[in-house]
Amino acid sequence: MPWETAESADVLAAQVVLNKPLATAYTYLVPSELREQIGVGQRVRVPFGRGDRAEIGYVIDLGPPQATSRKLKRVLDVLDREPLVTPKMLQLTRWIADYYLCGWGQVLHGVVPAGVRKLSGTRLLTHFRPTALGKQAYEALSLSKKQRAAFEVLLSANQPLRGEEIATAADCGTGPINALKHKGYVEVVRLREETASYETEAAEAETDFIANEEQQNALTEIHRTLRAGEHRTILLHGVTGSGKTEVYIQAIREIVSYGRQAIVLVPEISLTPQTIRRFRTRFDSVAVLHSHLSDSERHWHWTQIAAGKVQVVVGARSAVFAPCPHLGLIIIDEEHETTFKQDSVPRYHAREVARERSRLEDVPLILGSATPTLESWHRVQTGEDQLISLHKRVGKLPLPPVVVVDVRNDPLVRKGSAIGRALGSAMRLALQDGGQVILFLNIRGFSPAIWCPACGASVKCRDCDITLTWHKDKRKALCHSCGIEEDAPRICPSCGNNAMRQVGTGTQKLEEEVRAKFAGITCARMDSDAMKKPGSHDTVLTAFRHGEIRILLGTQMIAKGLDFPNVTLVGVIDADTLLHQPDLRASERTFQLIAQVAGRTGRSSKGGRVFVQSASPSEPAIRRASEHDYLGFVTDEMRDRESMAVPPFRSLARVILRGDNETAVRTHAQEMAKLLQKTGEQRSLAVEILGPAPAPIAKLKGQYRYHFQLSAEGLDPIRELWRIVESDLPAAAGVEYVVDVDPVNMR
Repeated sequence: MPWETAESADVLAAQVVLNKPLATAYTYLVPSELREQIGVGQRVRVPFGRGDRAEIGYVIDLGPPQATSRKLKRVLDVLDREPLVTPKMLQLTRWIADYYLCGWGQVLHGVVPAGVRKLSGTRLLTHFRPTALGKQAYEALSLSKKQRAAFEVLLSANQPLRGEEIATAADCGTGPINALKHKGYVEVVRLREETASYETEAAEAETDFIANEEQQNALTEIHRTLRAGEHRTILLHGVTGSGKTEVYIQAIREIVSYGRQAIVLVPEISLTPQTIRRFRTRFDSVAVLHSHLSDSERHWHWTQIAAGKVQVVVGARSAVFAPCPHLGLIIIDEEHETTFKQDSVPRYHAREVARERSRLEDVPLILGSATPTLESWHRVQTGEDQLISLHKRVGKLPLPPVVVVDVRNDPLVRKGSAIGRALGSAMRLALQDGGQVILFLNIRGFSPAIWCPACGASVKCRDCDITLTWHKDKRKALCHSCGIEEDAPRICPSCGNNAMRQVGTGTQKLEEEVRAKFAGITCARMDSDAMKKPGSHDTVLTAFRHGEIRILLGTQMIAKGLDFPNVTLVGVIDADTLLHQPDLRASERTFQLIAQVAGRTGRSSKGGRVFVQSASPSEPAIRRASEHDYLGFVTDEMRDRESMAVPPFRSLARVILRGDNETAVRTHAQEMAKLLQKTGEQRSLAVEILGPAPAPIAKLKGQYRYHFQLSAEGLDPIRELWRIVESDLPAAAGVEYVVDVDPVNMR
């Protein structure tokens, strides 16, 4: 950035970005009284806009101001004593802002946790220190015995101390300390200190397991990269139960021996005590960052990590920003999980951010999954990433046989039962043999629809274009998007028929059926409704591990990351839940879900079986998953994706508009799309505009939604076009829009 230095060499200016969707930084003059306090990476309060309203922003650069004809405003206050972000984190957040088409200040606001910004868990405390007068005249001072003892404690400490610390060390009360202050020999300073400590739960140490041949080959390759001290992305593709976590642990062991730190990202639903405990039995200091931490807990862990006192950081997607000063390795387990994509600004994907951070830090990145995303697989095929495969389960255990049951002709399912005849028989046999059973159904509630048999209409949320779900425990119909609760209508709102029915099966109904059919067998349900109390996940999983619970049923939170050797049967109640969604990744997600939940069984010499109930048994995703054939599935799906010109062969950015007035939203979407199309043609940018059209969920939380997509062979022309047009986009009262680069959720 060219600075003018001649006339303004004695003037300091700060470049500040604000928590707003703005692509530019703003220049503010730094008053002389703030010069010693301000630094890059700190927050400042500045006047902004016509009314000079005070706003908080981040300093991204300091230097003499550029030549300008307008009068510059001044920084009002510096909010932090130390920078909240490092120079490398500034680089990373700048990249995120450019890549995901949002404001740099928005990214910085999202990266630094609220508890860190607020210094939660700390407070200003009164301290004492010797004055210059006291130090100079110490030998000649006329002091009482207690005063001299207190003063000597302060001198020997060589740092400010609290009154109680001085009193304890000098064996005196507060009187001598106050007398020293009154005489001008000590002065009061206010310093911020932590008021709470959150020591991690102790775990009995375990030694590393002996790696099998495949694991050892994988570690040899990974160690070669680690020792070279260079960036490389490695895709660790291993079947379920192949020991990927043990490979992670031994790779981390290597970099910890160098005095460096590791970040391990796992899906939020995999942040179970079982996962955390596994790392804490192998490493001395493990920090866990997740959404259930209080602000003060998060701040304390953040401080410990930044001080280099933590060897391993385990967390959900935001842990990719953990302030590790000696980062040596980043690992993303279950890299295919959609929870790694944030659905609010900044709409980053943790995998892509980790890729860029590992490049900036020049460290390796390991992506692990039994069912990698097509994007990651494509990078391997094009030579961008390295592939390491684990083809076999630990202990040479076979993958469980999968039986796909066509429920279209099942007499029990046709009568409304969730558990078909074949699955019910398999459950009874597994339980008789002393095994445990996992049942997976990705629909919570009792019945997913309240339906009128006369006109065929289902009851929808008044604020969302979504069917209400009947929750029998609450005796209410709930919207799973906005949370509204209503009494279930007895009369059809559309035709007046008074014979409304509850149709379909959710986890609550499945639990009721299990308890009725398997009376006397202990059963537990795990979904977001049942697991609301703190520690409830651990309570249920511990009981299941000890055999106190024989049947575990639930949603995605039981589909992955669980390792229970006594599980001999897994049942997928409805494999078609995701298959027919209006989403280009519907087949991929169906395959991943079946493969992952099938991997919960057969993890011991007892073996295991999987029953998949489906009304579409010939669908490629279901058939390939039943054969444990990832390579066959990915080959077919890649061919289809390429023919459709969609990711990973094209880049996408999705623009979603919303507002109270449907006509205004539709018109605004058409105007935006038209301007982008026209500008792209004028600038010879090969960007295709798809749409606009109503979003798959056309109304959400009372607002109408339209969307359109920008498609190109790479992201660069999309970003270039958007930045050109951004400032000229038409405005419409009551209409908001967001841009989602590399969208994962298409609803």
